[in-house]
Amino acid sequence: MSETDTPKGEDARDQLVALAEQFYDQFQDGDIPRMSLPTRSKSNIEYDEDADVWVYGDSQSTRSANSVRGARKLLKSVFTVDFLVQQLEEGRSSTLRELYYLSESWDEEEAQFNDQSESDKLVEDLEIISGVKREDFHMRPEESGAKVMGPLLLREQTNRGDREIHCQDDVGQGGYQIPNNPDTIEFLENDADFVMCVETGGMRDRLVENGFDDEHNAIVVHLGGQPARATRRLTKRLHDELDLPVTVFTDGDPWSYRIYGSVAYGSIKSAHLSEYLATPQAQFVGIRPQDIVDYDLPTDPLSDSDVNALESELEDPRFQSDFWTEQIELQLDIDKKAEQQALASRGLDFVTDTYLPERLDEMGVI
Repeated sequence: MSETDTPKGEDARDQLVALAEQFYDQFQDGDIPRMSLPTRSKSNIEYDEDADVWVYGDSQSTRSANSVRGARKLLKSVFTVDFLVQQLEEGRSSTLRELYYLSESWDEEEAQFNDQSESDKLVEDLEIISGVKREDFHMRPEESGAKVMGPLLLREQTNRGDREIHCQDDVGQGGYQIPNNPDTIEFLENDADFVMCVETGGMRDRLVENGFDDEHNAIVVHLGGQPARATRRLTKRLHDELDLPVTVFTDGDPWSYRIYGSVAYGSIKSAHLSEYLATPQAQFVGIRPQDIVDYDLPTDPLSDSDVNALESELEDPRFQSDFWTEQIELQLDIDKKAEQQALASRGLDFVTDTYLPERLDEMGVI
């Protein structure tokens, strides 16, 4: 069975067609075409304390053709829906970047996008309105390059047939590349004890070179900076379906803490998918400000934007705990930040022989 024959593919097409029919019915009834969706602003983002994720609030925005600007947005929506339906019917896929360029071939010039950020946002709007993920529209971002290394056997559905891949035995040192839609993966077997999400490629390579995944039965997931949706989705599935603890290992700065926050609690941009992408049980491993002090790590001074970000995080619901309050206040006090690779000042093996094993043992992970 191909991806386009799945119920998800059929549901995506049906939802898009239903949206187009809604516009048609409004025309037929003599009404001005319109569509409503949650207001996509920071002021309409709420933290769901029960689910531990970001979600949209009750505020709604209406896109209406009663103005030139509104009419243009609806026109672009209709052209995009038509393209996506055709794509699904043909069993094709495309990237967000390709959609932007494809619009330049549309006969109606007013339907063409001004830049990619406009087309990206429209695809997100269609996700919210239809309740269908962009992956099920067969839309994908440019390659994120995120990789997995660890004791995991999986089966991936591809357009060239199913493939069974062991994420240690069947891959090179680069690891298994996460597909754009991780829901095409079936987990077959695993000998893992936990998942380690790593911010930087350099640290990911260090862990693999030192055999950390093999020695500690760890699935090492490279986040590649701010993690892509596919990376967060796979991480959540590893936790939920295989009952594996998830840990997040980042640099010691406010932007990296937000990377942890996006893995654990979701991001403002993808608040409509938090329950699909976020892993609230994920635990932060480091680098902690306390590590900077305890290990006398090489550092850089905090910039003004770092300070502002840290102060903002003190008010952020995702960081409302004694641990984070203590660590952020300490960082503001010492006025320093440090990268993961700063641990190399203690030797290339320090991170895998000492730092991570001690931290994971303290956390009860190993």
